[in-house]
Amino acid sequence: MVKKYETGEKLTGKVTGIQPYGAFVALDEQTQGLVHISEITYGFVKDIHDYISVGDEVEVKVLEIDAEEKKISLSIRALQEPPTRKNEYMKKSLQAHVKERDAEGFSSLKEKLQDWIDQSGQ
Repeated sequence: MVKKYETGEKLTGKVTGIQPYGAFVALDEQTQGLVHISEITYGFVKDIHDYISVGDEVEVKVLEIDAEEKKISLSIRALQEPPTRKNEYMKKSLQAHVKERDAEGFSSLKEKLQDWIDQSGQ
């Protein structure tokens, strides 16, 4: 490592490679770190290419430094605004509301079904 990096430090690096498990980011001419797939963004990431590409400049935060192994763990997600609980609550609330309406709709169909059967037999 040319420069001494510290845990918690915010840096700008360049994406040099992407693997299914994470992205390699060059911090200087001789130092690279890894952004694990779970540290790309909040939520599930199926394909890293949907978020970053080789050659992109990205803001990262140093999570961990293993000087013995010469490995640096980085995160892009740590510098992002976490999703708000309010949005999650609203989504669940809307889903519950829709389910209640669906149940009412099916109940009214169930009640009318016998009338329709009776009418079709006449």
